[in-house]
Amino acid sequence: MRTILPEVVTLGCRLNLAESEVIRAMLAEAERPTVVVNSCAVTAEAVRQSRRAVRRLRRDHPDARLLVTGCAATIEAESFAAMPEVDGVVANAGKLLPASWGGSAAMLQSSQIHTRAFVPVQTGCDHACTFCVIPQGRGRSVSTPVADVLATVERHLALGVREVVLTGVDVTGWGADLPDTPKLGVLVDAILRAFPALPRLRLSSLDGVEIDDALFELITGEDRVMPHVHLSLQSGSDMVLKRMKRRHSRADAIALVHLLKAARPGIAVGADLIAGFPTEDEGMHADNLSIVRECAVVHGHVFPYSPRPGTPAARMPQVSPPLVRERAGEVRATVAAERARWLQTRLGKPAQVLAERDGTGHAPDFAPYRLPEGVAPGDLVTITPTRIIEGMLA
Repeated sequence: MRTILPEVVTLGCRLNLAESEVIRAMLAEAERPTVVVNSCAVTAEAVRQSRRAVRRLRRDHPDARLLVTGCAATIEAESFAAMPEVDGVVANAGKLLPASWGGSAAMLQSSQIHTRAFVPVQTGCDHACTFCVIPQGRGRSVSTPVADVLATVERHLALGVREVVLTGVDVTGWGADLPDTPKLGVLVDAILRAFPALPRLRLSSLDGVEIDDALFELITGEDRVMPHVHLSLQSGSDMVLKRMKRRHSRADAIALVHLLKAARPGIAVGADLIAGFPTEDEGMHADNLSIVRECAVVHGHVFPYSPRPGTPAARMPQVSPPLVRERAGEVRATVAAERARWLQTRLGKPAQVLAERDGTGHAPDFAPYRLPEGVAPGDLVTITPTRIIEGMLA
């Protein structure tokens, strides 16, 4: 069966996912049937996947207008525009403008197909991590004002959403460019106060050094803020962190996790980790493995390092690609072992699970569940798991 247009293929982060929903709504008013690839540039493999998505969409929809947007299309605009399958490139700066797609701003109100709503609150980044190409595609940090975020959340709640996920390139950088430079805790508190009926508020990837006392209190003391933090660790090695130009140390990360767990027992920890960063030796790799265990990382995004054009890390002595892949596999295996032990601890314990559209769901700590038949998408149901099936509680 052929896909009903418009079709938007999304690669990369949750921010891209949220933006794709806006694009899809605007495309509903386009004069010509249109398909879009919302690309990612975080790794070389992500760029390759974006190109493969372009070629697949052209094969599936030979007569449609095919446009490419996102970070890869912004950073490598000329190369994507030169692809014979592509009719046009929309840079990140224009991806949410109705004029770019021929849609209407009013269509944003109908932009929701998930039981969880991904709400972008910020884009861009003011930091200069040596491995990261994303600032080239997203630019400097730009925060969405509180009133605009509240309006977006209100629209989603009117459509029946039970969980809101705040997303961005650097979520904890929210507010730095706004008057009086508020911190993220101000936004979180405003959402909770404005919508007392909102059952669940989740935060996407956080930079630990930006978690101040106010945000810490909300994460650990507010029941409607989910007990799940995903930290932008990147490495467990102090030397690698220094060469990445990260702002935290290994000890900082471990101390933060211990404080979070002491204040809110049962909080689940996720982390972004890069394996095989330039100059990484066996000892540094061992530090990567051990921080997974010390922080009990159960939700891991593990990236094999790949050099990105124009970044300082691309000019550093590189680890051989086979060794990078091997180390990434070892980090993933360590996360998988932590996750397996953690899932075992959930057996026999009731949890409130938000049902998704595919028969699965997630608990507040983001543990995955396989749901009984008959549970409607968007329902919050209490499940007491008795077994683990293919990595999911049931």
